[in-house]
Amino acid sequence: MFMKNCWYVAGWSHEVEADALFARTICNKRIVFWRDEAGRLHALDDRCCHRGAPLSIGRKEGNAVRCMYHGFLFDTSGTCIEIPGYAQIPPKARVRSYAVVERSRWIWLWMGDPAQADESLIPDTHWLDDPDWACTQPGRLHYDVNYQLVNDNLLDFSHLSYVHPKTLGGSEEYAQLRSKIERLPRGLRITRWFLDKPPAPFVAKLLQAKGMTGNVDRWNNYDFLLPGVLIMDSGFAPAGSGAQEGNRKDGIEFRHCQVVTPETENSCHYFFAQPRNFDKDSLDVSQALYTSILAAFEEDRGIITAQAENIAAEPSFEPVACGLDAALGQFRAMIARQIALENEEETAGGMDKSGNVGRRDEVQTA
Repeated sequence: MFMKNCWYVAGWSHEVEADALFARTICNKRIVFWRDEAGRLHALDDRCCHRGAPLSIGRKEGNAVRCMYHGFLFDTSGTCIEIPGYAQIPPKARVRSYAVVERSRWIWLWMGDPAQADESLIPDTHWLDDPDWACTQPGRLHYDVNYQLVNDNLLDFSHLSYVHPKTLGGSEEYAQLRSKIERLPRGLRITRWFLDKPPAPFVAKLLQAKGMTGNVDRWNNYDFLLPGVLIMDSGFAPAGSGAQEGNRKDGIEFRHCQVVTPETENSCHYFFAQPRNFDKDSLDVSQALYTSILAAFEEDRGIITAQAENIAAEPSFEPVACGLDAALGQFRAMIARQIALENEEETAGGMDKSGNVGRRDEVQTA
């Protein structure tokens, strides 16, 4: 089961072209995305209400989409407005429409009741198109695993020392750190500092080019928000230069934006990009960072896919929980609680629009 009353990233804005229909499966729903004549984005169930053919293999006609099986024509709301040869259109001749918003290069999709779609709940990822920040090319990976396994990976950075020793990680000392975990209304805040240590391999050359050749202070501080949105403030500064107290003028900063979106119960989409505040006009730096990050994320995909296959081979397996699991355990509980709340409200005939879960004042370490 999946949360419904939340915003999922369905793709990058550039993926839905002006004259094309674009299909993607989100939360077990096949959805077709398309643009009207003004360029506004729309999303409908990718299934004609007549005989079930995919609308995504149909065609656009102005501000409407025609099914290319029997010719039913649907407007932007999903209402059938024409049946070839028949003047009378059945009242039930419509397909479901979804609330959809384009913001900061991402397409945000609300899977629940469109009337309850609250745009204030869309996380802020303005760095993706902020002129004061440079961004790597947009990325997407497909996983053949349940999305919560990818969420788990992003909530426990101790794996950087072992999965990514030559890319994002470096020293195994990083795994000895304990993160501070704070509860937010719709997620968690993770704070992790690594002081006076060699830099991670993926930025070592960049730092050397800036004259930073010794040890550094490193930070990975991020919000992880329902249903699976990571927004991270990370960076490197000369050891002892005061970065932890807010002095970052001699360092480099990133604002990682990563999202996990369920496709089915056993597959998901992973969208990512890495804005930065340095070498903003350098295409070489952008390409080098993208190549390094993609290599690291492929390392993640390898271990998580192997994990999923191993678990599937022994359905009775029960993980042994430990202190490392504090953040991922809390986040899974948040998702379960939100799904239960939605089910209860759906049964009762209503839904709290805010959907806030958890408390803001809880702080832990892991």
